[in-house]
Amino acid sequence: MDYLLFAMFAVLLLGGVPIAVALGLAGTLIVALNGLGMMSLPTNVYTGIAKYPLLAIPMFVLAGLIFERSGVALRLVNLAVALIGNRRGGLAIAAITVCMVLGGISGSGPADAAAIATVMIPSMLKAGYPKAFSASVIAAAGSTAILIPPSIAFILYSILVPQASIPSLFAAGLIPGILAGLSLMIPAWYFSRKHNFGVASSGAVPELWASFKQAGWGLITPIIILGGILSGAFTPTEAAVIAVFYGLFVGMVVYRSLSWRQLYEVLVESAEISATVLLIIALASVFAWAGSTLGTFDHLAQWLIGTDGKANETVVLLNITVLILLAGMFLDGISIFFIFLPLLIPIANVFHWDLVWFGVILTMNIAIGQFTPPMAINLMVTSKIAQIRVESTVPWVLWMVVSMTASLLLVTFVPELALFLPRYLGY
Repeated sequence: MDYLLFAMFAVLLLGGVPIAVALGLAGTLIVALNGLGMMSLPTNVYTGIAKYPLLAIPMFVLAGLIFERSGVALRLVNLAVALIGNRRGGLAIAAITVCMVLGGISGSGPADAAAIATVMIPSMLKAGYPKAFSASVIAAAGSTAILIPPSIAFILYSILVPQASIPSLFAAGLIPGILAGLSLMIPAWYFSRKHNFGVASSGAVPELWASFKQAGWGLITPIIILGGILSGAFTPTEAAVIAVFYGLFVGMVVYRSLSWRQLYEVLVESAEISATVLLIIALASVFAWAGSTLGTFDHLAQWLIGTDGKANETVVLLNITVLILLAGMFLDGISIFFIFLPLLIPIANVFHWDLVWFGVILTMNIAIGQFTPPMAINLMVTSKIAQIRVESTVPWVLWMVVSMTASLLLVTFVPELALFLPRYLGY
């Protein structure tokens, strides 16, 4: 019976059932078969989403869309190009840089990748970058959005693991997020130099001071959000609401690029995205409750570390890394947290791992999964915008996977890279 929950979920997934529905159905079947009480299902669905910090998710989704549609992404790109200049690999590095900055607003990998791909891919094509290479670079860079605060993934992790506060996770993710972005610049620059991508005559470089003034309103946003949260001036949920109103001010008053009609479309799209996320969370709660009630996760955890509890810590950590990397190739981050955290947190407690650091490395694993085929959501977004098949990106994107995995291993075996900043800030 311990493995029946996962077996049912796998069968439903292979049968083409959507992930959220597969999680809910597998949990429901286990509840029914074990007589755990069908009336517990609506209660778990409700309690799964009736959490105050979850209010931050639709607000950050809305803020990200507002900043995308108001032209902030385009102005950030112009500033990055002005700073880097026209040189081999310049646009690729600019795309990664802007993804990291915009990630400090949206907190969502797919949203970040979509915004930058729409702006950057046409320019990169004119400069001689292949579509597949451009889509791969931007998809990989977009994944840094769930590491660089504010991060929707960190908010959800904190809800599931209360010992790790949102401010401490946000602070812990900053340095690993920057390392991840820098690691992606290495293969982007190398292949651009090797294959002569991005010619010096690809276009006029924007004037630096003018670009900085135009992008200044967008650059201030992460400072407002992070500064307010880390200083304790407001909660992550309040920060998300402030980001929304600040974005509306920039788009409708300063830039005047966001019309009332566009605002309505943004509200509709953000509601659809938020509803999808919360539906997954609600149905995944049933799966998680069924597994926890039956002790399935505890039994699997004991099996992973050995019944005598003497398993090698490094081996267990590497096994977890491989497990989450593989899961990230097929599942979204929300599902991974709900499926695996009840299994992994007891293991982390056995080895006395810091749960903030553990959350960072799990999120880095999920970030890599966002652009690792076959189910790479970021890659699907950028490939659609570039009008290419996902398969054509594989020769390029695998190098990005290897490079970011190296930064993951660095944070895994040097925990201070994640823990220094929250410790310094007193979290």
